[in-house]
Amino acid sequence: MADRSDGAHTPHDHDGAPTPALPSREVLDSAGELLRALAAPVRIAIVLQLHESSRCVHELVDALGVPQPLVSQHLRILKAAGVVAGERSGREVHYRLVDHHLCEIVLAAVDHSAEERP
Repeated sequence: MADRSDGAHTPHDHDGAPTPALPSREVLDSAGELLRALAAPVRIAIVLQLHESSRCVHELVDALGVPQPLVSQHLRILKAAGVVAGERSGREVHYRLVDHHLCEIVLAAVDHSAEERP
């Protein structure tokens, strides 16, 4: 709390810095949904794999070592959130990141977590 000229503390007067304007509620809700879609270890691993190049489901299964139904379930969540897109090629669907800025969020979180490890 900051001291007023009469010595009392005010609860919200911290350092005089202006409060930044917040985005609209719609934008904040959308950002929250996006972060929730990224908030699972398997989905983080999928994003990291797709950062390298597009992949089909069986390539992700092999790389992640998890069952195909689990990979498919997580891809559906990422697709619904607009993180990945799938393009059919014959019998396979190749998944790719829609926007590589999203991978930067994941990479920053992974790097931060790795820094905190002893």
